[in-house]
Amino acid sequence: MVSKAVPKVREPDARYLQRGFEPATLVDSCVLIDVLANDPRWAEWSLDQLDQLGRRAPLIINPIILAEISPRFERAADLEATLATLPLVREALPWDAAFLAGQAFRIYRLTKGLKTSPMPDFYIGAHALIGKLRLLTRDAARYRTYFPKLEIVAP
Repeated sequence: MVSKAVPKVREPDARYLQRGFEPATLVDSCVLIDVLANDPRWAEWSLDQLDQLGRRAPLIINPIILAEISPRFERAADLEATLATLPLVREALPWDAAFLAGQAFRIYRLTKGLKTSPMPDFYIGAHALIGKLRLLTRDAARYRTYFPKLEIVAP
C-alpha cells in the first residue's frame, strides 16, 4: 500500500498580511509658507501636494518647522488658529535625528560650508530619514545632498 503524503499546514508568510502602508509626510516650512502667504507661484502646487499626500497618510510638522513659520505671526494664538485649519500632526524631533543633523553639518563644514551651527534643513531632513517619513519640500537640493536615501516630494 502506497501512502499518500498528507499536505502539511504551513505557517503563512506574514508578508502577505502586511499592507503597503504609505509613509507619513513631513511638511517643510516652505510649503506651509506658500499656503499661508498665498504665494502666486507656489500656493496651488503646495495645496495640491498637501491634499494628495494628506489623503494617503498623516502630514507632520516638528518644532523646527513651527519655528520657521512663526515669524510670520505676531502672536502665538494667531499661529495656532491658522495651523488649526490645516490637517497637521505635531511630532517631536527624535534624539537620533539631532545626532544625524550634526553629522550632516560636519560634512557641510568639511566641504567648506560657512555656517557655524547646523541649519534647520539638517534637522528636518534627519527627522524625516530617522522617522521613515517622506519629505514634502520645494527646496530639495540640500536634502538630496545630505540625505540621499530620503524620499522627497518636490517640483
